[in-house]
Amino acid sequence: MSAVIESHQQPLRLAVLISGSGSNLQALIDASQRADSPFEIALVISNRADALGLERAQRAGIPTQTLSHRGFETRAAYEAALNDLLDQVAPGLIALAGFMRILTAEFVEHWQGRMLNIHPSLLPSYPGLHTHERVIEAGDSVHGATVHFVTAELDSGPAILQGRVRVLSDDDPARLAARVLEQEHRIYPLAARWFAEGRLALGSDGRTKLDGEPLDSPVIIDANA
Repeated sequence: MSAVIESHQQPLRLAVLISGSGSNLQALIDASQRADSPFEIALVISNRADALGLERAQRAGIPTQTLSHRGFETRAAYEAALNDLLDQVAPGLIALAGFMRILTAEFVEHWQGRMLNIHPSLLPSYPGLHTHERVIEAGDSVHGATVHFVTAELDSGPAILQGRVRVLSDDDPARLAARVLEQEHRIYPLAARWFAEGRLALGSDGRTKLDGEPLDSPVIIDANA
């Protein structure tokens, strides 16, 4: 038995932060329920009490917490309360899954190398919002999603995986978004698995490492291959 497998006999504890419907959360839940899953979801936190993702987690028997950002005088105060909730389950990894809050550099540094995000574009292209509209307006032929380590700069952390789709001539933002979302559901659980298996890490030099080797570019999964 390899050293990597031996060191991860207990499932890695994963915390997921959401704000909305939680479709990527559902993909992670489905993956965590496989018999061979190296991770388990220990807690789902939302900043919105009406987030559908909370219902998804509750149906799966996963503990949930709502921590509204309203009522906190500063972003730092909110994040201190968020850290208190996270510390109760001591996650080995945090997955941002549509968590619509910009995190401070201090929070990111605290979880450096242990926090992933998924973004609906082929980063570094199109950080921020409205990515599908922007891709169509630019006339791009390829679009997709990126899983990356979180750093203080928005949507700029070292990339791990990208799922790519072709942009069709009759695409509108909704149709394109639906195909990209299918790729998100493929690549996010895969990145979480790699991390839980000890294969994936953020090196001290700030570069993504897979199986001990630096990644010069993200691993590509092409929907059209």
